[in-house]
Amino acid sequence: MKILIVEDEEHLANGLRFNLELDGFEVETAFDGEKALQILENNKFDAIVLDVMMPKKDGFEVAKTMRETEDFTPILMLTALGNAEDVLKGFEAGADDYLPKPFELTIFQARLHGLLRRREWFEKSQKTALPETNAFSINGKKIDFENLELHSGTEIIHLTLMEAKLLRYLIESEGKPVSRKTILEEVWDLREDTDTRAIDNFIVRLRRYLEDEPEKPQILQTVRGIGYRFVKKEEN
Repeated sequence: MKILIVEDEEHLANGLRFNLELDGFEVETAFDGEKALQILENNKFDAIVLDVMMPKKDGFEVAKTMRETEDFTPILMLTALGNAEDVLKGFEAGADDYLPKPFELTIFQARLHGLLRRREWFEKSQKTALPETNAFSINGKKIDFENLELHSGTEIIHLTLMEAKLLRYLIESEGKPVSRKTILEEVWDLREDTDTRAIDNFIVRLRRYLEDEPEKPQILQTVRGIGYRFVKKEEN
């Protein structure tokens, strides 16, 4: 598997590269956002480790530019910006997970391996999924899980891998309240003590895609004190 590390702290980038190569990965590094985008023009990677604060182009801009043409490669964002607003900004730019600095190497490895496992799961599930869950219609919109697209009239919204997986999981749990802890384990494959606000941020984005009135959700409902529930609009 090929990993791209985009990090302007060269000692950190080289340290991560060394440990990933020991794990058997092929690794390439870029020390600024502009160089990263040049590399991505002609190369494919299985995952991208992307720092936020960088010269020339920051991680938010790199992720957003990348997602304009590439929706599938998972992005693990490294950030010293830990507040909810900046985390949401990262997810809106296209990140699939984030890791606050400073971090332990073992936690970094767990997050990266989790992203790769989720990608592998999603690829396999598309080959075995029932037709009604691989292409799903709701509220006049068609969700194409195979191509990670949501069709709304003439508009096409490109879903990230994690948006698609979370939405797919909620649809397959239709009508059942699903806790944030369960979502962390089943969708993010995370079992350590993790900030669950990331889930709320993803739900906000999915509501924008699906709901007529995102501030009054009828499809992706909040179950107070538990988590969320998917309900077909026809059944509301």
